[in-house]
Amino acid sequence: MDIVFCGTPQFAVPTLQRLVDAGFHVQLVVTQPDRPSGRGLDIVITPVKRCALAHNIPVAQPEKIKSNSEFQQQLEALHPQAIVVVGYGRIIPPWMRDLPPLGNINLHASLLPKYRGAAPIQWAIAHGETVTGNTTMRIDAGLDTGDVLLQEKVAIDPDDTAITLAPKLAEKGAELLVATLRELQKGSIAPQPQDHARATLAPILRREDGRVDFSRSAPEVVNRMRGFQPWPGAFTSFRGKKLEIVSAQPTAEAQLSQSELGYTDGKLLVGCGERSTLEILEVQPEGKKRVSAKDFANGSRLQAGEKLGEPNPPTAAKG
Repeated sequence: MDIVFCGTPQFAVPTLQRLVDAGFHVQLVVTQPDRPSGRGLDIVITPVKRCALAHNIPVAQPEKIKSNSEFQQQLEALHPQAIVVVGYGRIIPPWMRDLPPLGNINLHASLLPKYRGAAPIQWAIAHGETVTGNTTMRIDAGLDTGDVLLQEKVAIDPDDTAITLAPKLAEKGAELLVATLRELQKGSIAPQPQDHARATLAPILRREDGRVDFSRSAPEVVNRMRGFQPWPGAFTSFRGKKLEIVSAQPTAEAQLSQSELGYTDGKLLVGCGERSTLEILEVQPEGKKRVSAKDFANGSRLQAGEKLGEPNPPTAAKG
């Protein structure tokens, strides 16, 4: 089968690799332009481009595709049977959707219609899901609203973060995408419309999503910490300065008021919603290195009644 592959991040690499290994003819790889990155602003190629070059596959990196006549002519000249899209990062225009006879086939890291959007892995973990999965679908004009082709469930382990879950989904999704193309080629898939009434959204993450809200229960806080790795992470403030919470766990220790800190038997605790308590294990104070919660507590000389998220420590009453 002649296919064009559109993708950019590391998540898309296993699918491209698996397509090559399975003998599909990848005529062209389309990926985002190379961009400066890091402190030195060195130009960095995308993971998908790196994979394509390793297999001597031609690469196109248009800045825009919606009304790019040169790019349109390039794809039309190839006459691909299918266009595969995995984390490309561009909205597929109508002319491109209508081009291949088998359509534009997308791999999405959720069990659609749940978690439509840019961050399905992160939000599934943040919401405490224990099962997620992959969906292959035919792209239409909406945001992840196209007809479902195949789906496969993937368990979310209790200690999974977005960092550990994404590679699992990428590998499983690569196999699912190959199976989808083979079934489409045989005409043995009956596309299923999504139940839009059951749709949930997984919007792109914002910096503010990482700010810890201690009115949430301790398990909710931990789930969001797991989901929002490596960015935006989990942060609050302590004595007016930013404090990143690197690791934490729910605990049955003594109850505290919301956001109130307590230090008992070498454990740094903070009160959360629903009368729950969070044990903080590791932190990174603003401008400093990561330290254990115990070292942080001992170095800070905590005062009774101090809270996270407040600008200054409480002032002692004058006698």
